[in-house]
Amino acid sequence: MSETTSVEWHLAVKAGAVAEGEAKQVEIKGQLIAVCNIGGTYYAISDVCTHEFACFTDGFIDGEEVECPLHQARFHIPTGKVRCAPATEDVRTFPVKREGDDIFVGIGAG
Repeated sequence: MSETTSVEWHLAVKAGAVAEGEAKQVEIKGQLIAVCNIGGTYYAISDVCTHEFACFTDGFIDGEEVECPLHQARFHIPTGKVRCAPATEDVRTFPVKREGDDIFVGIGAG
């Protein structure tokens, strides 16, 4: 997301609701998003695999990677980059900010 793009921040989840090494699905503006806790840092990625429809929150997190439960494609959570076939398209990432116990996800305005 470019710095000139306007971002709307949405309360996604309380920090305590996402255990370390886990992800929680939230829906913001009609988009399924996985909020992931990796070592106490929170990330947000689209919760839908780019290969076929499957939710990462039903998959497996290993370190900074998430594995799709359907065909085992792997993605780097902080960047959304594909790490393993059969997926060939990166997954969308979203900016995250924490205020106290509140985790916010940024969605482009418009």
